[in-house]
Amino acid sequence: MTKLPDRSVEPVLDDLEGWRKVEGSPSMKTWIEYTSGDGGIISGWWEATPGTYHATYDAWEFVHMIEGRIIITAEGEEPREVGPGDAFVIEKGFAGTWEIREKVLKHFVIKLK
Repeated sequence: MTKLPDRSVEPVLDDLEGWRKVEGSPSMKTWIEYTSGDGGIISGWWEATPGTYHATYDAWEFVHMIEGRIIITAEGEEPREVGPGDAFVIEKGFAGTWEIREKVLKHFVIKLK
């Protein structure tokens, strides 16, 4: 068993691969606290400040929002707002924007393989 969170892990301060700033000057931190033995699953925490990113996903992600508000708009679809307590899945192949309205803290699980 691995208990989370493990805030002793140093955060990654770079923007995630596939994410680019398109409005404002948002920043992000990513704490990867768990990696499965085969490297196919990672889990941790993600924090981001207000602004908008265009994101492309090459993996499946489960998200549980702890704090903040985001308007997520997949290309060709209607915007969807998520906030504290919401849980959702982003499918592999997603492309669209994450408009961070309030500072975000989320827990994530990503299936890489």
